Amino acid sequence: MAQLKTLIVDDEPLAVERLQILCARVADVQLVGTASDGEAALRMIEALEPDLVFLDIAMPGMTGLDVANVLEGRANAPAIVFVTAFDQFAVAAFDAAAVDYLLKPVAPERLEKAVARVSDRLRLAADAPAGAPVAAPSRYAQEFWVPNRGELARVAVADIERIEAERDYMRLHAGARSWLIHETIGALEARLDPAEFIRLHRSTIVRRDRIARLTHDGQGNWTAELSGGEQLRIGRTYLASVRASVTRG
Repeated sequence: MAQLKTLIVDDEPLAVERLQILCARVADVQLVGTASDGEAALRMIEALEPDLVFLDIAMPGMTGLDVANVLEGRANAPAIVFVTAFDQFAVAAFDAAAVDYLLKPVAPERLEKAVARVSDRLRLAADAPAGAPVAAPSRYAQEFWVPNRGELARVAVADIERIEAERDYMRLHAGARSWLIHETIGALEARLDPAEFIRLHRSTIVRRDRIARLTHDGQGNWTAELSGGEQLRIGRTYLASVRASVTRG
């Protein structure tokens, strides 16, 4: 595949310079320009038609999220990789269909991974048969990005088996690993497809196909047993919907 025509957008000259140096070391990147604010970024995107934009979020005037929202839905819109010093924008960033989210200072290996993700996505789009219908994007989350050892780790929703509240955080369980994300359980539930996930308790969400059986103790207390053997309490508020779900299945 040809090099990715790449635009860097950041209001901090030193940040632009660092990204330029890192991009020069990546064979798949062809840097075509830089911009220092959102308005200039939109003009340069219109003129240069880049494949990839490394986009800062916190900029005076038009923010990086504003730029991404303007570009959303445009034909031939570039892939967006946000580059920021703040991890609290991750949810909004991926609602804006970003391909990746890099934390400053950007590590060379993380930038390479982000470029590889963009290349893979563009390659899949190019390999699709001509005239093939384009699937409508799901309104539900396909991935979460969570802080992990100084960076953001991608957790695919398809890999999540259950979610449990821990004080002000939610723990995402995926196989032998788990991650903490700072979000309320209600907000997470709204972002998950109800055909795939169900609320068991005020502090627990589980993937429907992980439920092996429901049991009760004869005193009105019900428990969901997962296929891995885990026992999860079912709250009285959610019992009717859980039982109905199992019956429909």
